Amino acid sequence: MALASPKRKTTTATKKTAKGTSSKKATALQKDQQPVKELEKEERKETKIRLKILLIASECSPFAKVGGLADMIFSLSRSLAKLGHDVKVIIPFYSVIDKSLYNIRFLGSACVHMGCNCEHWIGLHETSLDGNIPLWLVEYADYFNRRGIYDEPGGEYKDNAYRFGMFSKAVLEICKEMGWIPDVFHVNDWQTFLVSVFLKIWPNLLSPFKKSASLLTIHNICYQGKYDAMVLPYLGIDWKLFTADTFEDYGQINLLKAGIVYSDFITTVSPTYAKEILEPIGGAGLSEILRKRADTLMGILNGVDMEVWNPKIDPLIPANYDKTDLKGKRLCKEALQEKFGLQKSTNVPIVGMVTRLHVQKGISLLKSILREALATEDFQFVLLGEGEKEFEDFFRRLSMEFSGKAASFIGFSEELAHLIFAGSDFFLMPSLYEPCGLGQLYAQIYGTVPIARATGGIVDSVLDIRQDPSGTGLLFHQPEASALLEVLKTALDLWKNDPPLIQTARINGMRKNFSWEESAKKYEELYIRIVQKKYSSITAHNPHNPYLPASLFP
Repeated sequence: MALASPKRKTTTATKKTAKGTSSKKATALQKDQQPVKELEKEERKETKIRLKILLIASECSPFAKVGGLADMIFSLSRSLAKLGHDVKVIIPFYSVIDKSLYNIRFLGSACVHMGCNCEHWIGLHETSLDGNIPLWLVEYADYFNRRGIYDEPGGEYKDNAYRFGMFSKAVLEICKEMGWIPDVFHVNDWQTFLVSVFLKIWPNLLSPFKKSASLLTIHNICYQGKYDAMVLPYLGIDWKLFTADTFEDYGQINLLKAGIVYSDFITTVSPTYAKEILEPIGGAGLSEILRKRADTLMGILNGVDMEVWNPKIDPLIPANYDKTDLKGKRLCKEALQEKFGLQKSTNVPIVGMVTRLHVQKGISLLKSILREALATEDFQFVLLGEGEKEFEDFFRRLSMEFSGKAASFIGFSEELAHLIFAGSDFFLMPSLYEPCGLGQLYAQIYGTVPIARATGGIVDSVLDIRQDPSGTGLLFHQPEASALLEVLKTALDLWKNDPPLIQTARINGMRKNFSWEESAKKYEELYIRIVQKKYSSITAHNPHNPYLPASLFP
């Protein structure tokens, strides 16, 4: 079918073709699926609750990735599907997605009605994650046929509120057209939070979704989606909602704030971060409105894909190993030293980092003490990362100044990341704040002892070996360079004078279970709870509503 031109003004002939073909295509697609009611009848017979879950995001590995969000969407969807749920993922169809790598098929087109009488014809494409999870791709050239996802070297796209506002509305339109009504819309970060808003403020227009619940996950509260308020008419949102209790934030709109107000439940990516954002410092201006929703807020620690991050089977490291036999780790250390031109020595500890070079990651603290530490202490330092030019230049100069003792690779390499986690003895994370953090999780799995600041997800995943015999790392609390230098010197002293303690921390870390399966079970429990609550409010006088899985009720 030919895709209708995604312009506001469409010729009558083009509209006929697009609508007519879309209708035929939708009919064919719906034949491939069991009718919703038939599925729900089957669900009544099952003891296991099977939910329809739509994960909505701006990224998903391996198709479009900027950060950890993409990995989370990929891994969570796979784990939920393994638990038996009907899971789909939807993201924009960016031009950066290499179409030649994936079996992508065109499903049809639909019209998305925005405010100001704007109509956008979008195309819907489909491929799969892990071979069996449908991934829907929303095509609209004016918004997504660009060199970047959120920005380009010159800065952020100025129309991001328009781009992702239209995408959020398109998500609902597609679900209606496909006849697939989710029990849970799981939205992620400010780019998709308008889905929660649209579900609430247009209940008559969006009546097919009145039984659907929305769950919002905050991955980093510092990214809030603040834009000029003049986008509201385009979004179709009444000016009466431009208040301090909903959208308004010092004269602008705040999409994260609105999502918090309108979602049925809110999660963060670690339990400690859920507590931190309730306080003024951690809440980045939104602590007050979050405290109003505190009874519908919880943190679930992100997991790790153990098929990708597992030293026992990892194909990207020179030797495999596990907690019962660490010979392979010693070989990985030798390979790391050779790769980065460090002096070969098994007795000198390697302190590794894989990080974005950003203030959030505590790079300013590290910059203040690293030269002194390298000059006075016996250790080697390896870094993989990219980010702010000031920090990139610092590590380039450091590598030349301490040749053979310090080395860096400015950029990113999946293979080098795995090698650093496997070959290092310590892993450094001096983050000023860390909603979840993945580096400390990978490090422990690979038997590398974290040296980290006690914040966010680090608190939930790393115990200090000096205070707990089941500990896996060393923590410092104050976001100060002196505190970082002190804990680094302590770690190096323990390496030299108390090797059994370091070995205990190493083995304790490798015994931990950070798999996504555990995190997915917590999301499953939460989904069921919010769907039950949603259904109960609608069916208080009709507990045998045929649209509800019988297993939801005692």
